[in-house]
Amino acid sequence: MGDTWDISRGEQARVRERSRTLGIGAVIGWTLVSVVAPGAAHLKTGHRRTGFALLGVYAALLITAGVRALTADAGFIGRLTSPEWLTGITVGAVVLGLGWFAVIVHSFVVLRPGVLQARGQAITGVVAGLTAVAVLVPFAWAVNFVTVSRRTLDEVFDSAPDPTETVKPEDPWNGRDRLNVLLLGGDADDHRVGVRTDSINVASVDIKTGSTVLLSLPRNLENVRFPPDSPMHARFPDGFRLPVGPGGGREDLLFAVWEYADTHPEIFGGRKNQGARTLKETVGYTLGLKVDWFALVNMWGFARLIDAIGGVTLTVDRDVVFGKYNEGLVKAGTRKLGGADAMWFARSRTNSDDFTRMRRQRCVLGALLEQADPATVLARFNRVALATKELLRTDIPRPMLEHLVPVALRVKNAKVNSVQFVPPLINTGYPDWTKIRSVTAKAIRDSVRPKPARAAKASPETSADSSPKAAAKKRTPSPTTTGGGLEGVTGLTDGCSGG
Repeated sequence: MGDTWDISRGEQARVRERSRTLGIGAVIGWTLVSVVAPGAAHLKTGHRRTGFALLGVYAALLITAGVRALTADAGFIGRLTSPEWLTGITVGAVVLGLGWFAVIVHSFVVLRPGVLQARGQAITGVVAGLTAVAVLVPFAWAVNFVTVSRRTLDEVFDSAPDPTETVKPEDPWNGRDRLNVLLLGGDADDHRVGVRTDSINVASVDIKTGSTVLLSLPRNLENVRFPPDSPMHARFPDGFRLPVGPGGGREDLLFAVWEYADTHPEIFGGRKNQGARTLKETVGYTLGLKVDWFALVNMWGFARLIDAIGGVTLTVDRDVVFGKYNEGLVKAGTRKLGGADAMWFARSRTNSDDFTRMRRQRCVLGALLEQADPATVLARFNRVALATKELLRTDIPRPMLEHLVPVALRVKNAKVNSVQFVPPLINTGYPDWTKIRSVTAKAIRDSVRPKPARAAKASPETSADSSPKAAAKKRTPSPTTTGGGLEGVTGLTDGCSGG
């Protein structure tokens, strides 16, 4: 018993002796070292058991994080969007932040700054306090990031999905190999009642590869047919036709389907807000596809999103005039456009037509997809999240998001082809519905068909350097002369030379 007491007293004496030898610089230095090597200060002052325990925990955390980072796949990234994971990340960040803060404070304490003179105590105390607070900053940022992300996802995506649609974790797609999403640009603002969908596209995505066909329908498509089981079909069995307005305007074109359905709930037995569902079913029937979900982008919110990421770089071949009195101008040349200019570049029909505008919209969308890289989004995350809440409306179920993220990542690196249903491919006044469906089916078949093994001569539109990796490096759509490219299948940014 006496020997044990002597050893304990001797160890305590050695700890005090080591601590007394530390000056101002040493106390500050070992406190800072403890930020990147928790337990270092404890080992220095003879608290070996605590020091090795802290280093062991730290090493285990580093190894776990490293292994997870190296083995993370698209599925893991998708799971990070689930409410359970987001909650776990938030709790983990809080616990780690407070734990690290406590380690820094305790490291400073075991260095025994109290043996220093008053000036030394003040200096080391201030440095240690600032260091401990600085350690909390990245964890506080992480908590804010996750909180804003969760709030945005919960507000944008449908938290009360159709109860008839169940999601099976082992097969969320129910055996399907394609996903069809209706992408809409809504020409709605504070001065207009209702939603007019001026940009109407369907993204048909191969779930396994991400290969995508973007099918664009013109806003002025006439005599639109409705599915036989739709209440709109009962009202318009021969197609969507209304009397011409007093000013000669047409309110029975494809872009007006949503608004008409919303303002005539009696067609649906009194059920309100049937516009989105009706347009989704109508576009799907037109193309011969089952449209799963829709995403409506408010064009004014779209401008805010572009501003949030710092603008998009586009090549404009010809001046584009816009505004009620032609007071606006997007000048020709390669330039970075802010949100308002990019929006008007995509929307203007002055000295132009709907079909050229469709091409410009496709170009802006392609530029946004290429240039909104993760680093840019993270750096401006709060602004991007706020803009997203303002611009996006969708019926995509919240539980499906974790399964959609891996698909979206595949789309980012896959080929995106585009089909524009415009003259001379179709006559918008007298559409050939059978032809529209056959062109759609062929475009989808061709998108998954293996390419011929023989080498083909590269054309200006299809260069040899067209791999996903090379495409990812292209930050700006290059001006391309496509001639009749609007008639058939093209790449998403082919022909993006203004208009």
